[in-house]
Amino acid sequence: MRSNVTIIFSPNEQLVYDSVIPAENVNPEEARKWLIDKWTELECEPIRQSGKVLLLDRILGIADQIGYTWMKDHPERSAEFAEKCSIALDSEIVKIDLPGGSITSA
Repeated sequence: MRSNVTIIFSPNEQLVYDSVIPAENVNPEEARKWLIDKWTELECEPIRQSGKVLLLDRILGIADQIGYTWMKDHPERSAEFAEKCSIALDSEIVKIDLPGGSITSA
């Protein structure tokens, strides 16, 4: 599976991760669990008043909590996050826009 993930932190801070994920590593359930665990580990807060947390909320929360500087300074771990996002969303192209609070995939 090809993966292209762009994470926009601000107009001047953006990271792009391109990779080819071996088929044996493409497990959407495992990727979703990884994201849930990471969201919990980072003690991210729900963004909805109802307290309900969707997969997209988890991705936004993790990226926001980790931040641009950490991701830039830890490329291997950041690439793992990007790949998990791509796998969990079952999408080769993912754009995570923190200022816009949105995620688009294709």
